[in-house]
Amino acid sequence: MVLREVPIEQVGRSLGRSEVIGLLFRLTVFGAVTYFTMKWMVDALDPTRKQKLNAQKQAEKLMKQIGVKNVKLSEYEMSIAAHLVDPLTMQITWRDIAGQDEVITELKETVILPVQKRHLFHGSRLLQPPKGVLLYGPPGCGKTLIAKATAKEAGFRFINLQPSTLTDKWYGESQKLTAAVFSLAVKLQPCLIFIDEIDSFLRNRSSSDHEATAMMKAQFMSLWDGLDTDHDCQVIVMGATNRPQDLDSAIMRRMPTRFHINQPCQVQREQILRLILDNERVDSDVDLGEVSRETEGFSGSDLREACRDAALFCVRDYAHSQDSDRESIRAITQSDLQRAISKMKKSKLAGAHVLLHAALG
Repeated sequence: MVLREVPIEQVGRSLGRSEVIGLLFRLTVFGAVTYFTMKWMVDALDPTRKQKLNAQKQAEKLMKQIGVKNVKLSEYEMSIAAHLVDPLTMQITWRDIAGQDEVITELKETVILPVQKRHLFHGSRLLQPPKGVLLYGPPGCGKTLIAKATAKEAGFRFINLQPSTLTDKWYGESQKLTAAVFSLAVKLQPCLIFIDEIDSFLRNRSSSDHEATAMMKAQFMSLWDGLDTDHDCQVIVMGATNRPQDLDSAIMRRMPTRFHINQPCQVQREQILRLILDNERVDSDVDLGEVSRETEGFSGSDLREACRDAALFCVRDYAHSQDSDRESIRAITQSDLQRAISKMKKSKLAGAHVLLHAALG
């Protein structure tokens, strides 16, 4: 059998109009079936499809909670929106932070005031809120708590951005997700983009960086700089780290407002202890001034853990007590706190020895 080419004009003459329409219809149906079949196969082979659907549902739920309506989001913006935090659901306020009065005052004046009192700063480019804020200092001293309280008190939409959110196995997807972070923040402004342990994400660039990682960092900084072109844009990037020396110099330039959250001094430790034990049953003989003197070098989280251990001693005594007349757990005493402090010091000393051995090889 010999096949030969037939000009399209001859085909048109040999077929009737109804036959041509029928042929076009069949070709259209075939193309549509092929397209949806291929799309179904690609979706079925995508291991992140279920995760993306869950992220979309979570994003839609959060958008309703924070009162955002009539805002269309792209697929990538939906993935980022799944990490939104509703300020109204945050339980952290300034009252929950002790020993950081100077930092809180500075944050109120430099970050929150220009947002809440915009009419006072309108028309001035110098008095706009900073585009980047860095909280740095030893771990466990309240950097994350301060970031949450800032978003709560200012009424910012809060995006808790994690590096894993921006990583994708497909080439080019990370750049699209990075762009979605800032486009979403602009749509939700005033918005606070918080990056905990920012040094793990935006550390010093080097020639050994993977191409995709280097492109993602470059685009993040480029889009971040783009916020400066819109002086009315109320998007702030806030980072927290205990290793500021590992941050890229270009990132440090974009975070001109920096707060050092240091280890609490004795007066601050006493304030933190009073806050932690405020709603607990504490014996009247407990001297928190003495406890604060014995906890030199303790961070806020160390003090909380020591108080938790002291409260557990009371629970253990009640659980193991043979006295049936006791109806409630006894109050925390000075000896309970001293036992907990001793335990914490041993734990910190053991951890220091482990780090020393690791450093010496």
